[in-house]
Amino acid sequence: MDYITVCGLEVHTELATKTKIFCNCTTEFGGEPNTHVCEICSGMPGTLPVVNKRVVEFAVRTGLALNCEITQYNKFDRKNYFYPDLPKAYQISQLYLPICRNGWVEINDSVNGGKKKVRIHEIHMEEDAGKLVHDEWTDSTLVNYNRCGVPLLEIVSEPDIASADEAVEYVEKLRAILQFCGVSDCKMQEGSLRADVNVSVMEKGATEFGTRTEMKNINSFRGIHNAIEAETERQIELIEDGGKVVQETRRWDDSKGVSTSMRSKEDAQDYKYFPEPDLPPIELSDEYIEGIRASLPELPEAKKARYISEYSLTEYDANILCSDKAYAKLFDKTVEITKNPKDSAHWIMGDLMKLMNDTQTLPENISFRTESLGEIINLVNSNKVSRESAKKVLKAVFDDDVIPEEYVKANNMEMVSDTGAIQSVIEEIIANNEKAVAEYKEGKDKSFNFLVGQSMRALKGKAPSSEVTRILKELLG
Repeated sequence: MDYITVCGLEVHTELATKTKIFCNCTTEFGGEPNTHVCEICSGMPGTLPVVNKRVVEFAVRTGLALNCEITQYNKFDRKNYFYPDLPKAYQISQLYLPICRNGWVEINDSVNGGKKKVRIHEIHMEEDAGKLVHDEWTDSTLVNYNRCGVPLLEIVSEPDIASADEAVEYVEKLRAILQFCGVSDCKMQEGSLRADVNVSVMEKGATEFGTRTEMKNINSFRGIHNAIEAETERQIELIEDGGKVVQETRRWDDSKGVSTSMRSKEDAQDYKYFPEPDLPPIELSDEYIEGIRASLPELPEAKKARYISEYSLTEYDANILCSDKAYAKLFDKTVEITKNPKDSAHWIMGDLMKLMNDTQTLPENISFRTESLGEIINLVNSNKVSRESAKKVLKAVFDDDVIPEEYVKANNMEMVSDTGAIQSVIEEIIANNEKAVAEYKEGKDKSFNFLVGQSMRALKGKAPSSEVTRILKELLG
């Protein structure tokens, strides 16, 4: 049998607000356990939540960027369930009237080729729960409530994703849009962006979806990809062996590459949703929505198209530079300084990304001045430093955020501009390499390259190679 993968994602993103969704506690990552907590987010009796208006603004901004309809009359609901990391025994969320609906993100179609739209069913605001931590020394589980009440958006897709590759591309595009909009830092390693993955399989040509399973809180692109592939394979093997897929929630273990059953999958009625009695409905005017629309920044797809048309970058280069807000910001500043888009892209995608890869540095953790790369490129293009020296300067900038020109002067890395001094060194090289000179005059080009290399070494790379080549040719006749 041929099978089709059917996948839908529920992506949770933590909003970049300074305070929580219903109280004034900080949303800062880390901190000692249970220190970012107050009476409201810890669920003390008699307390009343108040909506953080910045959360509403960020939700509308996200919805507009993702081509959604904005629900102008929306409200909160209670999702009731008992779990130790949820002190109130309910979560304030949105079920009946979510703030955004009917959006889409365009991705590559891995099955039919071309492009396709992954439809977004809804986006809703909700509060995060706490975190359970198992202590192996005492063989007990402890709870940290610092994350309780941290504002989240849940972005729920339709089951339009047909492969692991499509799922990763969809989340990558979501991540870039959220970053560019400034609504989330999307640091997956800190839990700011994570996905619940719903997977089912169906026979090719069938009209009904198979039974789906859900794997929750996957916080890496690799994890999303591997979880979908492994779960697809597990379900197909189960069906082929005569078994039935059970609707359930499974835990994905990325280190082992397997999922294990956690509990039966709940439906909406299991949570006994009802309207949140402590929060009034939110009514959004046309003027409010249009004001946010007018404030939207240039989004990744528009920026990519501009890079291709205005700067003549390849689609591949533009895709990489627009894949993360940090890359785009650095590229824009570098082009502003150098007026040379090709050089700017080459340095970012070559030398800088090599340094990042070698040090396992994420784009959001680039810590040097955005002007520094452009200043390095200008030093090279004005023949003040050699390309090799510039690489050393970039390493110092990357590691210690030095000022390029100051570092060049302090380390005596300036190019030799005195033609007489260059010629003097080359004359000495010629005198000390009679065999190579003779071979060159016999027509052996490799010998000339050898003499160039010896000259550059003697000059410590601080002379333009074009000038060395010119003088060497003149002296050799």
